[in-house]
Amino acid sequence: MNRTSDFREKEVINIKDGRRLGFVCDVEINLESGKIEAIVIPGGRSWFGFVGKDDEYVIPWDRIKKIGEDIILVDLDDRFIRKHFD
Repeated sequence: MNRTSDFREKEVINIKDGRRLGFVCDVEINLESGKIEAIVIPGGRSWFGFVGKDDEYVIPWDRIKKIGEDIILVDLDDRFIRKHFD
């Protein structure tokens, strides 16, 4: 069993193309069921990190394929990945 804080130490990798998406910054929990519904990865900073911040990436729980000690493998298509990662 994992604690939600343990997710912050894990890097997320897309198995479709091997892309490293970043580290989990948050999780979305359904308070009624007590289940995790999604993990959240911060977007990159825009304009060389000086101005603003891109949106977060919300990855639905059903897109997670494997959770290891150091990484989380997800199966995402292009609609979940923004140009920042290209």
